Amino acid sequence: MEIASIAIFGGLTVAAVVVAAVIPLAQAAGLLAPVPLALVAARTRPRALIAATVATTLVAFAMAGTGAMATVVGSALVGGIVGDLKRRGRGLGSILLATLIASPLIGGLSVIALLILVPLRNLAIEAMTNSINGVAKWLHRWDPLSWLGDWLETVSQSLASHWWVWIWVSGTVGTAVSLLVAWWILGAVIRRLADVPSEDTLASDLTSDDEHDIAPLPLRATDVGFAYRAGARQVLHDVDLTIEKGEFVAIVGANGSGKSTLAKVLAGRAPTTGSITRPGLAGLGQRGGTAMVLQRPETQMLGSRVADDLVWGLPADADVDVEALLAEVGLAGLGQRETSDLSGGQQQRLAIAAALARDPALLIADEVTSMVDPLGREQLLELLAGLPARRGITVVLITHRGTEAARADRVIHLVDGRVVPHAPDWVPTGVTEDEPVAASTLHVRPHHAPPEPLLVLDHVGHAHLAGSPWEVVALQDVSLTVHRSDGVLIVGGNGSGKTTLAWIMAGLIAPGSGTATLDGAPVTGQVGKVGLGFQHARLQLQKATVGDEIMAAGGDKVGTAEVARVLELVGLPREMATTGVDALSGGQMRRVVLAGLIARTPQVLVLDEPLAGLDPYARQEIVDLLARLRRDGQTIVIISHDFEALDSVCDRRVELVDGRLDAGAALAGGAR
Repeated sequence: MEIASIAIFGGLTVAAVVVAAVIPLAQAAGLLAPVPLALVAARTRPRALIAATVATTLVAFAMAGTGAMATVVGSALVGGIVGDLKRRGRGLGSILLATLIASPLIGGLSVIALLILVPLRNLAIEAMTNSINGVAKWLHRWDPLSWLGDWLETVSQSLASHWWVWIWVSGTVGTAVSLLVAWWILGAVIRRLADVPSEDTLASDLTSDDEHDIAPLPLRATDVGFAYRAGARQVLHDVDLTIEKGEFVAIVGANGSGKSTLAKVLAGRAPTTGSITRPGLAGLGQRGGTAMVLQRPETQMLGSRVADDLVWGLPADADVDVEALLAEVGLAGLGQRETSDLSGGQQQRLAIAAALARDPALLIADEVTSMVDPLGREQLLELLAGLPARRGITVVLITHRGTEAARADRVIHLVDGRVVPHAPDWVPTGVTEDEPVAASTLHVRPHHAPPEPLLVLDHVGHAHLAGSPWEVVALQDVSLTVHRSDGVLIVGGNGSGKTTLAWIMAGLIAPGSGTATLDGAPVTGQVGKVGLGFQHARLQLQKATVGDEIMAAGGDKVGTAEVARVLELVGLPREMATTGVDALSGGQMRRVVLAGLIARTPQVLVLDEPLAGLDPYARQEIVDLLARLRRDGQTIVIISHDFEALDSVCDRRVELVDGRLDAGAALAGGAR
């Protein structure tokens, strides 16, 4: 976690310093340079700030020379002071006192540095005197200001002879301003991140001397409880369970029931109360230990190519049959593919392959089928279910789907962080799992007037990285008409181009060929009139609170009254407007995104996998909401792997196959 913080925030510091150094009239960007390092100092140990300072200093020197390097050192000093005071909970009086003491000292360091670095000193003096003399000559052109030009020339001469005074004074003033600016900005940043833990929630129990002690199974949890911070709400309560070698175990429960937290404890995170007993260490990420595939597979991808990512972190002499592993998870022949070009389902397959490359004794799979098409879902389940017999790997599958849990040897059911008896027919009333909508059940809404074309795609094609050796064709000759008040479901396998099509519909990507128009005009010039809901709702939430998010998404016309209205429309209490977005569950995040899109009153709603990762209860609630919007006349396009119950929202279904619309698969009205 500290290394990641150094990389991210150190990079931001270097960016600010380099911009200030090389772009004229952008020196003000240098005032922002201490803020990222101050955040490192505020949320990590001092050693992380030291490492960040060394790394950013070297990178800044390589990119912009000694001036930028010196600026980074000053930024680290300022950031360290501000961050340390924030971590200790000190107030405005402390920063003012620190400013009075530190500013002259840091300004004096600049003088000492220039005393030693004579060429740099001469260059700095020459640059400053030339700038001052240039301004003086410009002022001499106007007689009323010639006196000011004379004064500047005097200052220039004084600068050359008494440079150390000017450097010390300017350094002192600049440091004082930097400290106060960093204090002001960092306060807002820390308040925004107050609910985001700074510790690694998947901390491993392994040290370099413990590799011979890795033995994660058999495992027994006794009275396990867990809270992420002292005094925070308990996520798990009195959990008792066992995991034996060679088992296939499913953990089920609604959103927020504690499934992912239990997975982290099984993977080696120490419980807050109770105990985890096993023969040795969990060995997270180590060969023969525990492997974990998370809900968001892109957060686990490190290599730029599929083959590189598969073996990332393994010893150089590790004997891994890359092609065989890729074929085992359904990615045969994609070893040289860029990981950034993979679909969500392909990323999940790659994450599983990378886990298997470590020959784990325990594999924990957290919602690995949530972004996979039905065929791929069945293939992954077959793969996971076969691992205990074929490889001797114990598999723990976390899922919302009762049909997936039924494949396991046994099921652990969580409700509000507690283990409860599992009902074999666990599915909410009125919710049907995993049943594709048949053609005969699709409800075609009668048109009282001829349908009016609204969003028209005409022979659209698109390739990512077009013209490069890494070109990937996503769409080919796609023609689709969405009528006003229409409801269209777009289905297709992973990698078929569905997400690319969604971004083109929203105007965020221009078609490589063909046209995409809204009301007859190119949709790229009307961004915002087609509202797009991302696959991962959290990535779309940028503000601190729910109310701020909806107002930002809705535009200037949206006030508190409108926020309350759309919250109630999506089934959330209006009091939630003051709730922080980081405190929301997955289902609540999706509803907030929908509320923001609705507040903007788009002509078309395009929702990319709106049901992914939701438990059956939350899925049904979202479907009911969309059906209500559709009845009110909203035009909706849904891209989803989840067919169940969507006939209440969509009249038509079209299928993408390898980037093309399959005309034979279009139902109830066809693709046009």
